[in-house]
Amino acid sequence: MPTELPYAADAEEALTYGELEVLRLQYQKELSQSHVTVQTKFNYAWGLVKSPLREYQTEGVRLLQELYRAEPGRRRECLYYLALGHYKMGNYEEARRFNALLLGKEPTNMQAQSLAGLIDQRVTRDGYIGMAIVGGVAAVSTLLLAGIIRRASRK
Repeated sequence: MPTELPYAADAEEALTYGELEVLRLQYQKELSQSHVTVQTKFNYAWGLVKSPLREYQTEGVRLLQELYRAEPGRRRECLYYLALGHYKMGNYEEARRFNALLLGKEPTNMQAQSLAGLIDQRVTRDGYIGMAIVGGVAAVSTLLLAGIIRRASRK
């Protein structure tokens, strides 16, 4: 999907099944040894967030939140991928919140600026869809009410 915002490529690109499987196996191996490195956990969370499957995205966001709380040195990366994960799941307010935190720390961050544009576009698009649905429901309701009134006036 071409976009005018080149830095947010992560929003649409997923890892292959094989790539994600490598990350999962490494994470599970370290988990079974009761010591998961920060890098392994981050890599697995990153891969999950990039997935098109919502359940994977949710797990990736959960892991990133754990990292964000526990690893101050990884907060910048976590903020971006938390914003991206919420964006992909349709949680636009959460995506905006995390992205705004990142932009507050790094106002010239091109990834975050690009993601902010994508979030705004999606919110606008979904807003138009919502308005169209509400308008359609109102039109159908008006037609039904007119039909009921017409029948009642014939009796």
